[in-house]
Amino acid sequence: MSFNVRVPVAADGPNRWEARRDLMVRTIREQHPDVMGTQELHKEQGDYIVSKLPQYTWFGIDRRGGHSDEHMGVFYRKDRLVLKDSGNFWLSDTPDVPGSITWGHPLPRMVTWALFEDKATGHTFYYYNTHLPYRDEDEPARVKGATEIVGRLAKLPANVPVILTGDMNSEASNPTYAVYAKALTDTRAVAPKVEGPEKTFHDFTGVPTVRLDYIFERGFTPKSFTTVTTQQDGRYPSDHFPVISELDWK
Repeated sequence: MSFNVRVPVAADGPNRWEARRDLMVRTIREQHPDVMGTQELHKEQGDYIVSKLPQYTWFGIDRRGGHSDEHMGVFYRKDRLVLKDSGNFWLSDTPDVPGSITWGHPLPRMVTWALFEDKATGHTFYYYNTHLPYRDEDEPARVKGATEIVGRLAKLPANVPVILTGDMNSEASNPTYAVYAKALTDTRAVAPKVEGPEKTFHDFTGVPTVRLDYIFERGFTPKSFTTVTTQQDGRYPSDHFPVISELDWK
């Protein structure tokens, strides 16, 4: 599952975190993903979610290298998966420097990754989660970020499957998507069962205008893909619809 959870800001008024957090918990509980990559997550949100869903735990640091800003937090079910290794890198000319920014965009952008083992089968897989720059003029930076990610994935063992989730802030017709598509499979594009709208960002209206959120894979067989539109009385858990894909081992 990939879920841009929207930062907890009071300016969102009726859509502030406190007013939608239990709906977010419900959404995750109903979808029960084994692993979920989030974007815009703050520590208070991550801690609240696992306090209500104790079968999950989460990890990650924020884009400044601490815990006061946005995280690419990764959640996983402790009964299903074992975390074997994890780390972070930044989408810049100095990817190992926390908080580093280059390529002309205003905020640090990063990847949180993990190596998981499936308890039931013993199979392992890599999981990468990111959030690319958001402005229209940042497409060249998004391309560079995607290129950095794909380059790192290429160095992983070829026999270990990979999942990449994220808010890519770019549509499938743009160059950023093309970078990913050369190396990975867009699960929505190939899954035999697809449900929900293609577009994912809806600004709390429930009417999505653009597709920004993706699940890519390498080495799995996608079975289904769903854009999750859960709401209650016209309120949504975030300004993005989360997306979820069921994957089989090959």
